[in-house]
Amino acid sequence: MIVLIPAYEPGPHLERLVAGLQATDPDVEVVVVDDGSGPAYAPVFARVAGLGAAVLSHDANRGKGAALRTGFDHALAAHPGDDVVTADADGQHTVRDILRVADALREDAATGAPALVLGCRAFAGRVPVRSRVGNAVARGLFRLAAGWRLSDTQTGLRGIPSDLLTWVRDQPGERFEYEQNVLLRSRRDGVAAREIPIETVYLEGNASSHFRPVVDSLRIMLPLLLFAGSSLLAFGIDTVMLLALTALTGMLVPSIIAARVVSASVNFVVNRRVVFRAGPPGSPAGRGRMPRQAVRYALLAVALLASNIVWLDALTRFGMPLVVAKAITEAVLFVTSYGLQRRFVFARPALEELVSGAGAGHSRRIAAAARMEANDHPIGRNP
Repeated sequence: MIVLIPAYEPGPHLERLVAGLQATDPDVEVVVVDDGSGPAYAPVFARVAGLGAAVLSHDANRGKGAALRTGFDHALAAHPGDDVVTADADGQHTVRDILRVADALREDAATGAPALVLGCRAFAGRVPVRSRVGNAVARGLFRLAAGWRLSDTQTGLRGIPSDLLTWVRDQPGERFEYEQNVLLRSRRDGVAAREIPIETVYLEGNASSHFRPVVDSLRIMLPLLLFAGSSLLAFGIDTVMLLALTALTGMLVPSIIAARVVSASVNFVVNRRVVFRAGPPGSPAGRGRMPRQAVRYALLAVALLASNIVWLDALTRFGMPLVVAKAITEAVLFVTSYGLQRRFVFARPALEELVSGAGAGHSRRIAAAARMEANDHPIGRNP
């Protein structure tokens, strides 16, 4: 079992965490990634290495996602078949909770049902206002985007079965958005996830966090913004054509159909290539799934079109202006459309090849392998 800790300009909490892990469970291999903290923090990482942790280094700060990926590459190369628990270096994750996540991974492996194990905070007690509000908003947006409820979308305490490690490593993102992308894409790719409750710890008002509220929130929300932008583009095309065709022909239903055919075609291309990243036409994934996706999208478009006609006809019969009726109709259908596109149209095959044989070899504690020092194995260094 590997505990992976990305660290950037860490405080004293990192040393205490590594010492606590080594003292409590010496069979756990602790891997710390110095994400370009600089010479001033070299003594901290030297002491961490002296405690028995393997220390990997980036020459410059590349972001939490990049640091995690460096650790995953090391785990796959040096400890194939080992599960990985990721934890933060700022003292928010206790030794007890980290080992509880590790034990949950072993339990899942023993039952042959590997899943991401998420250590989720309850946000009870004395929690900084920005953290409480930020997590509440993030939970709502996540449920809208991913289609499933998660109580702590920003947790860094995660258990990753070895069978899913390659999939996790290959998700996009370099900074804080990387961890969000893993969660957003899990159900789509057939990856199960489950929660276990952990202690809510905020030290000194969470002052040690390197999360940048504006920049990193925008990065995390990018998948949601892309879908909203795609829908807004289709809505604009649909509305302009509907108004123009209705004014020219005086016929509502044929105008609705013609406008929807054009806007739906644009929406399909944008969602497939940009929002859900189903693969360009020339790629193997694009060639294999595009016809099926097009048929599914057409069926969905017909169903949404029928619903659109019913709503618009009913609302305009009650005397509501066409533009207002159109806005209300699209707002109602927005969430339904996203969920069905994610689960029905652009769904990817389950990762059966990654979970085959998942129950073998993970139910016992794995002895720590030889330690690795940063100077001897400069993984992640630039040439």
